[in-house]
Amino acid sequence: MKLRIQDNRLRLRLTQTEVARLRDHGRVCCEIRFAPGRALGYCIASSYEVAEISVHYSGDSISVVVPLATAIAWTDTDHVCIEGPRHEAVQVLIEKDFQCLHPSIDSDPDAFLHPLGARSGQ
Repeated sequence: MKLRIQDNRLRLRLTQTEVARLRDHGRVCCEIRFAPGRALGYCIASSYEVAEISVHYSGDSISVVVPLATAIAWTDTDHVCIEGPRHEAVQVLIEKDFQCLHPSIDSDPDAFLHPLGARSGQ
């Protein structure tokens, strides 16, 4: 899962495997380690207990919670993104991660096929 933070905007991009994990298990978590014992964790989870997308920060962890119905509708269709409510202090955008249109050493074969091009090598 890729995490992008810009000003008060938080963007998560999930590969096909991560989208399937969110659908099947209700949670995807990652972390970036800075030093021994120091890491920033970030998760996305679905829950029937929330009415809208929310984001929480506690300790060294960022958690995004999506209503279960919204998560299912997103994971089981070709919808590309879901967006958190505009009234929240932190704006959240959750997207399916597409492959780059140009060859890259960082290409991810698990990324979704980009709608404007074919997978590299095809």
